[in-house]
Amino acid sequence: MRHFLTLDDFSKDEILEIINLGLQIKKEARERNFKPYLKDQKLAMIFEKSSTRTRVSFEVGMHELGGMALFLSKNDIQIGRGEPIKDTARVLSRMCDMIMARVNSHETLVELAKFSSVPVINGLSDKFHPMQLLADFMTILEYGWEIVNMSVAYIGDGNNMTHSWLMLASKLGFELRVATPKGYEVDSEILARAMKNCEISGGKIIITNDPKEAVRGATIVTTDTWVSMGQEDEKEKRIRDFAGFCVDENLMSLADKNATFLHCLPAYRGYEVSEAVFEAHADEIFDEAENRLHAQKAVMVWLDTKRK
Repeated sequence: MRHFLTLDDFSKDEILEIINLGLQIKKEARERNFKPYLKDQKLAMIFEKSSTRTRVSFEVGMHELGGMALFLSKNDIQIGRGEPIKDTARVLSRMCDMIMARVNSHETLVELAKFSSVPVINGLSDKFHPMQLLADFMTILEYGWEIVNMSVAYIGDGNNMTHSWLMLASKLGFELRVATPKGYEVDSEILARAMKNCEISGGKIIITNDPKEAVRGATIVTTDTWVSMGQEDEKEKRIRDFAGFCVDENLMSLADKNATFLHCLPAYRGYEVSEAVFEAHADEIFDEAENRLHAQKAVMVWLDTKRK
């Protein structure tokens, strides 16, 4: 049995297998050919953090796969009242076929997986957001880019999205340039793991504090909110610290003339991205949002095949 906690747990071939399955499932969905891959299965969805895209995509996805999803906020289950995570894992494993958790601490996922007898899926943690990266890479492929000619520029905070880009680039073997303000760099241990992976994959990682250096000639430009959920009290300081890191027309003009722009949403215009850049690339962004649905269905189907 496999869990889906971070892309670091998967080989290049496994990641591409999941992506190709997602593209197949998306094609079936577009043809209204919904196959009951997970007929009558139950997905428990734990939400310590609220979300639009994660909840809707998992609920709709499980329905389209022939199963059902149960929404469990921290107020609905005993974790919020002090029950040990290991007990919640063992209870849900007796009643459900999979567990998806969107949590504050990545260690919560690790504990859930340790004591669960069913697959555990990372819907987001403080360290990683692997589901989003699968959706991003699906979108990149759909827009005609290939691993051999990709150079990705990530502009912004050294957060869970950045860490997941590090894992994807280092596993698949493409060039990733990360530009963060000073003091907002990526986790050093995660970066070291990514660099180690690059020795096998041939990937290239560049870390800088200069967004222009990162974007120049890049085929993919991506960013994320500067103020993540739970960081609202740091908003004014972060806005000052991130001056010059907005992906606007001037910065985007340094990228490849056919560059794709991605944003995992929600997007705050005038901060991490300008209104003009966002709207110029709205098709890519909302294809990316839709692909959360198809990528997540692929992960659930793939995990199901690994326990049979």
